[in-house]
Amino acid sequence: MAFFKKYCAVAVLIGSSAVAVAAPPLPQVKMCVFDPQGASGDAFRAARDFRYEMLEEGGVDIDAKSYVDERVAAEDFRTGQCDALMASGLRTKAFNAMAASLDSVGASTIIRNGKVDLAASYDVVRKFIQLVSLPKAADMMVDGAYEIAGILPIGAAYVFVSNKEFASIEGQTAKRFGTFDLDKAEAHMVERIGARPVSVDFSNVAAMFNNHNVDMVVLPTIVYMPFELYRGLGTKGAVIRMPMTIATYQTVIRPAKFPKGFGQKARTYMARNFELYMASLKLADKDVPENMWVDFSTRDTERYAVLLRQGRVLMAEKGFYDKKGLKLIKKIRCSINPAASECSEQTEEW
Repeated sequence: MAFFKKYCAVAVLIGSSAVAVAAPPLPQVKMCVFDPQGASGDAFRAARDFRYEMLEEGGVDIDAKSYVDERVAAEDFRTGQCDALMASGLRTKAFNAMAASLDSVGASTIIRNGKVDLAASYDVVRKFIQLVSLPKAADMMVDGAYEIAGILPIGAAYVFVSNKEFASIEGQTAKRFGTFDLDKAEAHMVERIGARPVSVDFSNVAAMFNNHNVDMVVLPTIVYMPFELYRGLGTKGAVIRMPMTIATYQTVIRPAKFPKGFGQKARTYMARNFELYMASLKLADKDVPENMWVDFSTRDTERYAVLLRQGRVLMAEKGFYDKKGLKLIKKIRCSINPAASECSEQTEEW
């Protein structure tokens, strides 16, 4: 009701007559939205929900345009054809590396007694998003001409393998592993386990896996049905219940194009809807048949976690990952799982 009270025409009484006065139109901005399913996908639906909320809370009208090619969406934003961008954290890292540190390999993963504690891992994501969405953290969300206006989870990214025999570290030796160009740590880790990295992106990853041009890929279950990954899994495949990362979608804006304070309002909106996004992710996990899920052995789970941590540190030292962001995430991990061996070590303590 507040929206209609604020923006509907009001009656101004002059003498005995009423004159209808229209409220001034809201400023309009353009947003490039990457969604591999186009305008019918979950990401674009989230963008539409965001648009309606920001009509009232943000004082701006967002004209969202869907893109099935993430690279093109980001380039249109970079060149000023759009005032905002909604894309994966891997892509938005170019505009704010600190916020994108949440997508670093293994950054959110909590291991307890040789097994992944998925609920605790998502708690790491939730706490990070809540912290950086606080007003006192606003400066961290601004990098030059860009500002992160919200982060939402799109799910644990699992390793999909075309054969259950590949569901161990030794089993992945010499196998073709589809890795995203935007994450150098992923390719580095793949090489360390003895697999062969093969370049993929969102536009071809499904075809590469389903046509067996690669033996394994890392993706969240939210794309299992849209990408028809069951074709690549066939009857012999498996999904390893060991997230390489918990992926995010992030919204980047040029604050100069938006009303003052818009970024903070947008971050607050997305943070308070975290559980709503999580409900969708839990449903997506159920799309994968139960018999397709497999677990690493305790030994492989712990070895994999170490490889991910070593990859993060190396990529941070090389400038690919944001040290400040990784340090904050480690603090969050250790607040949730203080018994972890890493909490008594100096890694990620820049």
